[in-house]
Amino acid sequence: MAVGFCVAMLVGLVGFVMGGLVLNHFLPLLLNLKLLGLVPKGTFGWPVLGETLSFLKPHPSNSVGSFLQEHCSRYGKVFKSHLFFSPTVVSCDEELNYFILQNEDKLFQCSYPKPIHGILGKISMLVAVGDTHKRLRNFALSLVTTTRSKPEFLNDVERTVVQILDSWKDKKQVNFCEEARKFTFNVIVKQVLGLTPDEPQTTKILEDFLTFMRGLISFPLYIPGTPYARAVQARSRISSTVRSIIEHRRNHAGNSSKRSDFLEILLSVDTLSDEEKVSFVLDSLLGGYETTSLLVAMVVHFLGQSAAALEQLKLEHQNIRSMKKKDVLLSWEDYKKMEFTQNVINEALRYGNIVKFVHRKALKDVKFKDYVIPSGWKVLPVFSAVHLDTSLHASALQFHPWRWETQDQTCKKFTPFGGGSRCCPGSELAKVEVAFFLHHLVQNFRLELEDNDQPIAYPYVDFQRGL
Repeated sequence: MAVGFCVAMLVGLVGFVMGGLVLNHFLPLLLNLKLLGLVPKGTFGWPVLGETLSFLKPHPSNSVGSFLQEHCSRYGKVFKSHLFFSPTVVSCDEELNYFILQNEDKLFQCSYPKPIHGILGKISMLVAVGDTHKRLRNFALSLVTTTRSKPEFLNDVERTVVQILDSWKDKKQVNFCEEARKFTFNVIVKQVLGLTPDEPQTTKILEDFLTFMRGLISFPLYIPGTPYARAVQARSRISSTVRSIIEHRRNHAGNSSKRSDFLEILLSVDTLSDEEKVSFVLDSLLGGYETTSLLVAMVVHFLGQSAAALEQLKLEHQNIRSMKKKDVLLSWEDYKKMEFTQNVINEALRYGNIVKFVHRKALKDVKFKDYVIPSGWKVLPVFSAVHLDTSLHASALQFHPWRWETQDQTCKKFTPFGGGSRCCPGSELAKVEVAFFLHHLVQNFRLELEDNDQPIAYPYVDFQRGL
């Protein structure tokens, strides 16, 4: 009797959950019948799952993938779908993408799937909205602006590059993605927390951060032992470590020399709560670690396939070095002279597409051209589709850095760091790190790529065998 009751309760619960998911699938259609004729063409796919699995199918990051290719061919550059348990308008159109990015918090709002909030935290700058996001981003912008050209930051970046490359001297082969992550982590942990690679806290943070990253894009099942659950727990441990560092700094404020890292500046800001400061540190570590290291790897991957670009890059850096005395570190003025280097970085961003798309939600019924995006629907501006659009970029499916000698890098058809009020505040810091890395790499090493490794979008981008 008791067993039968438990089974009945379990079946009822499963039925309730499945019924809710199915209702979520069809309810938007029922509530917006009057708008159905104005919504972009497309299909909702399977109940509950929609077309999510097809959308997330791995493909080379310098291609749009079969899902977008097939849907754009059939429905046009803007179409409806059902992704991540929500009715969605997918945009591969440069005009609509720009319109969405420029109307943040007016017509559209950042709306990542709820499980992402569980890992990043509710007040992470990546998921926060409204005034909270505005406060955090304004602070980030001011911090980056004062940091990027400071000799202390530039010197730390270059010394870290030299240290990494010196460790290669007796090696015949390196796993480049691993080395790039080591480089960017050492830079960002020093810049944010003032920690050096050999300190115990650095090792502890790195171990937890690797666990955190593995679960960031995983099936959101909070059961002990799953990557998602381990990621949530790792974030909690990193937060505790950061809080202890903050407390130590406060308790010894008068006993140590003034530091120039992010945390020192954070501690002097009264407009942010301690929880927001901890979250800001985690966001800085995330932005300065994974995406920047991937950009370094992406640049080197494409250079390894373009002898002409590699040779011109090498000449540019030899010229810069020839005008400096031996062992004199690079300056901000040197960085500004790296014009072809900037072209190479921009082309790697366009062609490699580290960030494929972003999540937004329509705050009201939005009319754009001949169609309507209903209130509450998700919108996915797909940057990679615009970057690889052959009608917008000549020879779009080729790595060609020279295009940036005449093409404007601030145009609507190039948005590697997002746009509007959510444009990545640390983009310039990332470019400095890549440029300084290349400065020493191309002058001291010849490149030979093992096998035919390539960046794959899962949707997050990574190299299959670590490059």
